[in-house]
Amino acid sequence: MEHALSPATLTELRRPRPYPAVSVLTPTHRREPDNAQDPVRLRNVVAEAKKQLEADPSVTRERRTDVVEQLERALAEVDLAHAEDGLAIFAAPGEHQVWSLARTVPERVVLSDTFLTRNLVAAQASERPFWVLAVSPDRVTLWNGGAGHVVEDRSGGFPLTRDRENFDAERQEQIGDMPSTFRDEGTRHFLRDADTALATVLREQPRPLYVTGEQAALSLFDEVGTVTKDAVHVPHGGLAHGTPNAVWQAVQPMIAAEDRKNIDTVSRELEAARGRKAFAAGVDEVWQNASDGRIGLLAVEENYRVTVRDDGGDHLVPAESGDLDAREDIVDEIVERCLDTGAEVRFVPDGSLEDAKGIAGVLRY
Repeated sequence: MEHALSPATLTELRRPRPYPAVSVLTPTHRREPDNAQDPVRLRNVVAEAKKQLEADPSVTRERRTDVVEQLERALAEVDLAHAEDGLAIFAAPGEHQVWSLARTVPERVVLSDTFLTRNLVAAQASERPFWVLAVSPDRVTLWNGGAGHVVEDRSGGFPLTRDRENFDAERQEQIGDMPSTFRDEGTRHFLRDADTALATVLREQPRPLYVTGEQAALSLFDEVGTVTKDAVHVPHGGLAHGTPNAVWQAVQPMIAAEDRKNIDTVSRELEAARGRKAFAAGVDEVWQNASDGRIGLLAVEENYRVTVRDDGGDHLVPAESGDLDAREDIVDEIVERCLDTGAEVRFVPDGSLEDAKGIAGVLRY
């Protein structure tokens, strides 16, 4: 199952497909007893997708057979033992993908000429993704973080490794060469290569960056490199050879502190926007401004969800889940629209935006 959504991957997912491109969404659960319902619910929603394919007169038998086969392959790849809060299956002629999401989604089946990506985009934004770079003289690893976990990332040529013989203390003593590991020219060159590789990753996927390592390693990396000057330094050795849990435990206090700082910053920006009448609150008002590209900063409570429908004019009104014209993932639509128009999106703890009914925006004009 896929998890990390890069800009390049999102662009690929959004390109037009031969009809039908099938998107299947279903909520999942991380723990018992709620997760007991997930296998049945998943089979049912995939069965609904097959039913819609069968009933669509514009889908040829050959193409229907192809897409149904892709759905079956995707279903076989689902690992509900490691489920998060939502699941998205995409199937089109000749291809399929399975995405695990750390944000719940409405159950739905959509047949179109593109895949339904807004829930993926919102889930990625809500995770507040970040990078962790773990530095040592012989190994530099990159970790993809978000939503309370990190996993090692192998993009950009990472991990970078170096022959330990180059700085083995016993060997250096034998040949009469005992420079400090972090004054060694080979180490400087190695870390400079790591800096170049990291710069490529950050250009493609800009995120907050945490850099871990011994203090001497962090100092040298700053000296020889260009991309870690604004990173959060976490003095902690051994993590370049560490486990995901060890890396997470080391950076978690720093991430929590940054989150608290971000929440305070969002509160101040929203309050300032009220004062200059550049403030939008509530799903209807925020949706209208997001549709016009006017949102510069969007703030959303982490678990805020609301079902609405169009009242036949320019406004959204509350609706019941399952209504024929209901829009159950309107918040995810707003998040995706804001990101597409260059807005900054911040998810904040539940209750932080009580006065704004769970969602608020700072207007550009």
